[in-house]
Amino acid sequence: MHREPIDILLVEDNPGDVRLVELMLGESETDHFRIAHVTTVKDALDRLAGQDRTPDAVLLDLTLPDESGLETLRRILAAAGSAGVVVMTGVGDEDLGVAALKAGAEDYLVKGQVDGRALRRSLRFAIERHGMRLDLVSLSIKDDLTGLYNRRGFLVLADQQIKVARRNGSSFLVLFVDLDDLKDINDTFGHSEGNRALAEAAEVLRASFRQSDIVARLGGDEFAALAIASAGSDEAAIRVRLRTALSSVNAKPDRAYPLSFSVGVLPSPTEGVVSMEELLERADALMYAEKKNKKIRLM
Repeated sequence: MHREPIDILLVEDNPGDVRLVELMLGESETDHFRIAHVTTVKDALDRLAGQDRTPDAVLLDLTLPDESGLETLRRILAAAGSAGVVVMTGVGDEDLGVAALKAGAEDYLVKGQVDGRALRRSLRFAIERHGMRLDLVSLSIKDDLTGLYNRRGFLVLADQQIKVARRNGSSFLVLFVDLDDLKDINDTFGHSEGNRALAEAAEVLRASFRQSDIVARLGGDEFAALAIASAGSDEAAIRVRLRTALSSVNAKPDRAYPLSFSVGVLPSPTEGVVSMEELLERADALMYAEKKNKKIRLM
C-alpha cells in the first residue's frame, strides 16, 4: 500500500547527528521520511514561515549555535502550526526534556540512547497526538459556518504571532474586513443565501492570504486577518489579491449580486505594546472610513 511521505524538519547543527537521524529514518520498511535540514533556530523559523505546507513534524535539538534551551522550543512551537515537535537532548539533560514536554513538545529523545525504531515511533506518535490536540482545540476556536477562526481563536493566535514578530523585529498588518450589503442579501434572497455569501467571502479571504497568516470571521459580516510582513504581503499586494479573487467570484455566470468588501488596513504601531483588541478597533475605524467614502462616491 502506497503511503504519502512523512515530512520532517530536522533542526540540528551536528553533522554526525544529522547523518545518524537520516540513517535511522531510512531504515523504515513501511514509511518514507522526507527530511529537510537546517542548523539554526533562525533558519528553522524562516523555513516554517516560508513554506506553503508545514512539515508533519519538527525534530529539534535544544542546543543550537544561535539559541538553546526552552526558549528555542517556545519559538519553534509558535511557528510550527500543524507540526508536532519532538526535542532531542544530550545525556544528562533528561530534566530539560521533561520541562520541554510541559512547555508543549510532544516527546523528547536522549541522543545516544535511541535507536531507529524508537525514533520513528516517537515521530509517528507525535504527529498523531498533535493532530488530535489540534482537532480538540479547533472545536473551540473555529467558526462553524466558514471554517475560519472565530473571534476567540483570532485573538489568541494573533497575539502569539505578534509577540513572535516583535521579538524578531518584524512588522505586520492587521486587516478588518466587512462584507458589503449582507443585510440586503438576506432581505432579498433569504438567510440561506446570506450564509452562502459569507462562506464565499471566507473562500476569497483564504485565497488572498498565505497559510501562515491568520484569518477569522469575527461575527456577522465582519472578518479580520493578521499578516506578518514579508515579500508579497504588503498592503498593495494584499489588496490586489483580494480584488482578483473577488473578480473571479463575481465573474461566475448567473450571479444574482456582486460580492464586495470594505477593508481597513492597519500597519503595526510604532509606539509601545498595544492589545489585539485595540488594534482591531483601529483597523475597524479605517474600514468604516473606506465604507463611508464608497457610499459618498455612489451618491
